[in-house]
Amino acid sequence: MFVANHTSMTDIMLMLAIEKNPFVFVGKKELAKIPLFGYFYKRTCILVDRNSSKSKKEVFNRAQQRLNSGLSICIFPEGGVFDNCDLVCEFKNGAFRLALEHQIPIVPMTFADNLKRLPYDFLAGGSPGKMRVTIHKPIITKGLDLSLRNELKNQTRELIYGELQNYNS
Repeated sequence: MFVANHTSMTDIMLMLAIEKNPFVFVGKKELAKIPLFGYFYKRTCILVDRNSSKSKKEVFNRAQQRLNSGLSICIFPEGGVFDNCDLVCEFKNGAFRLALEHQIPIVPMTFADNLKRLPYDFLAGGSPGKMRVTIHKPIITKGLDLSLRNELKNQTRELIYGELQNYNS
């Protein structure tokens, strides 16, 4: 399970560029409506309707199929791009529940510069430069149960948040 902070439209492209193991994104179904991008997105991602509990449950079935076929899963646990957070927003539970239920390790990643390079709001500007990434040590979930979901979620968020603080100091 790959998880990273989500600040920019470049996050998806950077993940595709740096991770050599085959994986599939889990993402919100609304993005499938974006012209051209949506065409490819809905054919390569596990889509979730965040307003539907049935859709959320189905994600687990589809994720299991993909894991069984040798793919990894990538989720941006903030659930979207927001501009009102201190470096990283609160994480949602889905990635951590999936990792625990499937007993797969979580590989946290910190994207340090994507917001500066290409903000989600095109009118906010951007700048050329490096796009630094930290790939953290995997967090092992084997033998852990679902009751540790919040602890795992908070541990992962704090790891990414701390790394962002280091980049920004």
